[in-house]
Amino acid sequence: MPKLFKPALAAAALFLAAPAMAETMKFAHFVAPTHTLTEAIVQPLTEAAAPTGLVIETYPAGKLGAGPADQYVRVVQGVADIAWGIQGYTSSQFPLSMLTELPGALPEGMTGADFLWNGWDAGLLAREYPATEPLALWTAEPAVLILRSKVVRTPADLRGLKIRVSGATTARAVEALGAVPVQLSAGDVYNAMQTGLVDGLITGSSAIADFRFDEVLGHVTLGIPLGNQSFFVVASAAKMKALPQDQRDALVGASGRELSRQAEAAWNAKGEAAIAALRERDPAIVTDLTEAEIAAFNDILLPLTEKMVADAGAAKALATMQGGE
Repeated sequence: MPKLFKPALAAAALFLAAPAMAETMKFAHFVAPTHTLTEAIVQPLTEAAAPTGLVIETYPAGKLGAGPADQYVRVVQGVADIAWGIQGYTSSQFPLSMLTELPGALPEGMTGADFLWNGWDAGLLAREYPATEPLALWTAEPAVLILRSKVVRTPADLRGLKIRVSGATTARAVEALGAVPVQLSAGDVYNAMQTGLVDGLITGSSAIADFRFDEVLGHVTLGIPLGNQSFFVVASAAKMKALPQDQRDALVGASGRELSRQAEAAWNAKGEAAIAALRERDPAIVTDLTEAEIAAFNDILLPLTEKMVADAGAAKALATMQGGE
């Protein structure tokens, strides 16, 4: 072949050998990079995607827009490609996902991740996550009652207290116990506790460390059946469909039930460490209810769960998510 063509052939060979241009997905969330989310979700997804050339750029602390309740919408509108959010902030969109927050709904020994993925695999949750693909669905550790000053051991101790909740389901439980629910996003709770706007809050114990509630709390009560807060990480369905197959496969392969279980385990570990730190600081901070004291709360809250499930016509869905037929 004449020498004249060798440079052109070499250039063509380089072009064919060059890797495909990197794709980028924007991951939005509303908490600090030090939050449990980074280690549990952001890092595993980022590391799994990297070898394929898929770059996941993370925008923490509301950098793609403030407002924890708007995370899902940001994915649908294309502002973000992936987002972490809390179903309770927009409770009406996620009626079946919110079953995790009903007192006693999650069977003993079952992870919230399995509860939610059972629902997804059965086709029950698709309508709750339109225009997206869930990458992870899981719950926080069992909710605890965090208090500014008062010690709570009985339902009567809660009467008239203003208790922060994340969504409508927990609000119903608070009302049943005679307290006043106040819905606030997690980022607003510190100041609300510090100033006395609320007397306490219901949340997973991992939030004590993640949001520095240990600086403003006086007591924590363990043992009240208050359900488990649910979480989602969703990706734009359109963006996922447009990805090269190897990149989509890498992201899907790192997602799903197993990632969700691992995230839940991280939340549980963080919560256990937070309670242990409070006990070490002062054992009197943590109140462990006796079986008789727990029963008094069960007598109020478990019938509420039965009523809410019946009113929603969700008995069959609940049984499926709990692992039944």
